[in-house]
Amino acid sequence: MLHQTTQTSPSAHALLAVNGTLMRGLELNPNLLQAGATFVQETTTEPTYRLWSIRDRHPAMIRVGREERGVAVAVEVWSVPSSGLVDILLQEPPGLTIGKVRLADGTEVLGVLGEPFLCEGQREITAFGGWRAYIAHPNSVPSAAP
Repeated sequence: MLHQTTQTSPSAHALLAVNGTLMRGLELNPNLLQAGATFVQETTTEPTYRLWSIRDRHPAMIRVGREERGVAVAVEVWSVPSSGLVDILLQEPPGLTIGKVRLADGTEVLGVLGEPFLCEGQREITAFGGWRAYIAHPNSVPSAAP
């Protein structure tokens, strides 16, 4: 189980779960690296999230109630200097934000989430279980592949 600690100094780090283009080897991963983030692990969320492809450029993940049949979404957890969180958020596409995400082991960390309005009219990709699986699928848009 990962432990999220309280940040009390500018040099403290926060755990950040990413589910799309911030992941290793993908388009926005340099934003994490430039912020001084270090990779911690691959894992999944608890099975209460749904995922949409936003114009096949990036995903948006939203937490739903258990009755809405969410899934465990594949994520990467990164340790990010607290001072770098703002830089990362400011470089995220419009409609994405940082909030709290619950991982499969019950740990709650910061994570990238989508605002519900962003998903309106977009393709739901929850069944893929993650962005990498979606962009690797033959029916996804080729330009979205890493």
